[in-house]
Amino acid sequence: MIDFSIPADLVAERDRVRRFVTDRVIPFERDPRLTAHGPTDELRRDLVELARAEDLLTIQAPKEFGGRGLTHLEQAVLYEAAGWSTLGPVAMNCAAPDEGNMFLLGKIADPEQAERYLRPMLDGHQRSVFAMTEPCGAGSDPAQLNTEARFDGANFTVNGRKWLITGAKGAKTWIIMARLAPSPELAAAGLEPGPTLFLTDGDQPGIVIERTMNTMDRNYVAGHGVVRFDDLVLPRSALLGETGKALRYAQLRLAPARLTHCMRWLGAAERAQHIAIEHARTRTAFGKPIGEHEGVSFLLADNEIALHQCRLTIWHACWLMDRGEQARHESSMAKSFVSEELFKVADRCVQVLGGIGISDETVVEMIFRDMRAFRLYDGPTEVHKYAIGRKILRDN
Repeated sequence: MIDFSIPADLVAERDRVRRFVTDRVIPFERDPRLTAHGPTDELRRDLVELARAEDLLTIQAPKEFGGRGLTHLEQAVLYEAAGWSTLGPVAMNCAAPDEGNMFLLGKIADPEQAERYLRPMLDGHQRSVFAMTEPCGAGSDPAQLNTEARFDGANFTVNGRKWLITGAKGAKTWIIMARLAPSPELAAAGLEPGPTLFLTDGDQPGIVIERTMNTMDRNYVAGHGVVRFDDLVLPRSALLGETGKALRYAQLRLAPARLTHCMRWLGAAERAQHIAIEHARTRTAFGKPIGEHEGVSFLLADNEIALHQCRLTIWHACWLMDRGEQARHESSMAKSFVSEELFKVADRCVQVLGGIGISDETVVEMIFRDMRAFRLYDGPTEVHKYAIGRKILRDN
């Protein structure tokens, strides 16, 4: 039996999250600290304290770390409510990349690493980065990793260049992916070469933040950076998980992270639709509210259909994951479908709003720009469709 009902306690919590975002977070959307490169860390800290006071901070954390231990379906309901403002997930400490990084560290960090790096993140005191993407290497295909680590028997030395590293400026916890080069010292230590994750502090000598890139989106704290690793020396204790298994760990992180992106952006798209509906009720043209004209009402109807389809797609993938399945295929389908459909929703909202839709009189233009970037986060649509197509050919 398929049951789409939401338990009463989850409904109450969803409504509480929505009220918090509406009453406490949305006023900060006009704060000058929401810059072209995203919220400043100062703004993030202020928002975090608001969520802490309401007991809504890092609700996704495991119970042993003081969180709620939410199921994926519970996350879907609450993250959608948080996404009503792009600052909502920032306030509640469930925004990317920290949310995905916290999930990964919770899975593979050893106890000492968890206490040093994960707990301050869960408490909202520091941010993190996942440094994988490269200008001429790893990106949609992480196997093209060029950043290299060499082991001398005691320490690793990392050299390479990364870009589009979200939140790099000011981040304290760094997860770095590098290709561990074969060497006699590596073999003697019983370590495997290949793509490997390292965990370190952001203020280490050898981590050089060259600049912050100018991008169309502005919902991530500190934007996206260009980073150089210049003889970054890391001790053996900096290894995150086992050597040579970074690509496997990246998939462990990315499958649920694709879905949480979808959850948050569903909430933002709903907000855009809400604004468009209110405009269609009050703006008149040719003798009546524009919402009574077929052209506009059809746009709003298409949006409502798309929002419903996206929600069901997300919920199904979450249901599978809560049953213990990896759901990589379904999460790829969700990311591909939801990112494309929600962008169309935002585009239609701009159209309904007319001239003010391209201005900052409402947040719709910001949601539209951010939604365009969402189509590239955690793999562009084409990469997911390629993976989906390969599975279809293999299994049928």
